[in-house]
Amino acid sequence: MIIDLEPVFNNVGSVRDISYELDLSGESFEGMKPFSSPVKVNAVISNRAGIVEINGEADMVINTVCDRCAKPLDYEHNTVISHTLVADLNNKDNDELYLVKDYKLDVDGLVSEDIFLDFPVKFLCSDDCKGLCPKCGKDLNYETCSCKKDIDPRWAVLEQLLDK
Repeated sequence: MIIDLEPVFNNVGSVRDISYELDLSGESFEGMKPFSSPVKVNAVISNRAGIVEINGEADMVINTVCDRCAKPLDYEHNTVISHTLVADLNNKDNDELYLVKDYKLDVDGLVSEDIFLDFPVKFLCSDDCKGLCPKCGKDLNYETCSCKKDIDPRWAVLEQLLDK
C-alpha cells in the first residue's frame, strides 16, 4: 500500500489514520511460510510542529515450530511501529529518520521490515520447555529417558573421584 503524504507534510496538525490487513503469506522465514493469516496493521501518521511521525502496531499469528521440542506452534506477536518521516535527508547514514521520496510512503515495505526485525530469536511453546533428548529423541516434556549424559573427556578424572 502506497500512501501520498504530501497533505500531511504540508499541514501542521494534520493526521492520517491507517487500518488494513497486510498479506505476507508469500514471505518465507528460515525455510518456512510463517503467515497463514493476514497481519492487522493500525497506525497514525501525524504532523506535530512540522515533525511527521508514524506510530502504530501490527498484530499477527506466526505459524512455526518450537525451537526446543519441534512441536507446531501458533505464536501471537505484536510489533510496534514508530518512525520519524522526512521528505529529504542531508545525511544518508542517518538510521533514525525514514526517507519518504516524493511524499509517497510504501507502508507495506516499512511494516514488513519492522515485523521481520522484531521476530524473537527463539520461538518456544513455553518458557520451561525441556526439548528433545539429543540421543533418543524423546520429548522430555512428556516422558523421561534413560540415556546417560556424555562426559567431557577433560572432566573424566574428576568423574572418577565422584565414583569413589
